[in-house]
Amino acid sequence: MIKKKIYEYRADLLLLSVAIAWGITFLMVQEAINSTPVYSFLFFRFALASLIMFFIAFNHFKDTTFKTVWYGIILGTFLFSAFATQTFALTYTKSSIVAFITGLNVICVPFLAYFLFKDKVKKNVFVGSLIAVVGLYLLTMSGVLTLGKGEFLTLICAFLFALQIIFTGKFSKEVNVFLLVFFQLLTVSILSLLFSLYFDKTTFLLEYDYSFFKAVIITALFATVYAFLIQTYMQQFTTATKTAIIFTMEPVSAAVFAYFMINEILNTTQIIGAILIICATLIAEINLKKRI
Repeated sequence: MIKKKIYEYRADLLLLSVAIAWGITFLMVQEAINSTPVYSFLFFRFALASLIMFFIAFNHFKDTTFKTVWYGIILGTFLFSAFATQTFALTYTKSSIVAFITGLNVICVPFLAYFLFKDKVKKNVFVGSLIAVVGLYLLTMSGVLTLGKGEFLTLICAFLFALQIIFTGKFSKEVNVFLLVFFQLLTVSILSLLFSLYFDKTTFLLEYDYSFFKAVIITALFATVYAFLIQTYMQQFTTATKTAIIFTMEPVSAAVFAYFMINEILNTTQIIGAILIICATLIAEINLKKRI
């Protein structure tokens, strides 16, 4: 039992490092897509990540099965579809509203996990998810929340991210983790290329400057290969709901990084929101059961 809890705490800590990696690279991605079409950037990011993951997983390819490939395609489709709906949503509504609604996957996860797999959620984890939603609202919201086309697309995005988290936890226990991550990233790369060729004005005739290469290389290494390898491997030892709560630390780390890099100041409401998210993460780690 003690050994199991140690594995769980280690998994949660490493998942926190994933949220921090995503938060730190947020500004970098934002800067890159100012001059690069979104789907084209996603293609280069995930294509490079797939190549890196190919060499990491090379010795495991002998264990490839149909189930492994199929599971990777499912996760990759969830992940890409979430990115796609989020991107389209940004053309209809404010980024702050998109950020908040996307974060609602933290409350979608426990209900979907129970509905799909009858997974029970501990009280402290459920309470943590509710607190995280309040924290997200205070940290990210700077507009009036309505239910227009942008908000509806973002709700779909939140639902898809929730599915990706839930099914990652299930699939990672059944097949080779390295191959699962590789086929997931490859799927996102291929779908990004197809969408870029159809929707973007250009896919390859880009301004290949320093900010582009910096964003592609760093996000491919840390926000993609490292992030999804850690998420997939560590979700074997923790729950999907706790993972979703921990991932709400992404906007917190993004805000902290923005403060140090570009002196972006948080107001009092946003600071309270960040504190609530941190509290939610800690509450999710506490065992409320009385020790006998």
